[in-house]
Amino acid sequence: MSLQDRIESLRVKHAALDTAIVTETQRPLPDNTAIADLKRQKLRIKEELARAGSSTH
Repeated sequence: MSLQDRIESLRVKHAALDTAIVTETQRPLPDNTAIADLKRQKLRIKEELARAGSSTH
């Protein structure tokens, strides 16, 4: 897998987590633990994207 493929894969996962967070927060009784977990996953991906982006320069 090329670096560009990896970055694109991470971006897709990041967007999917965004959608999952919005969906969970809009439920009548949102699961705050699940939301926190989704946000942690999203942050990890964001950090990995930043590292991958800095290695392309």
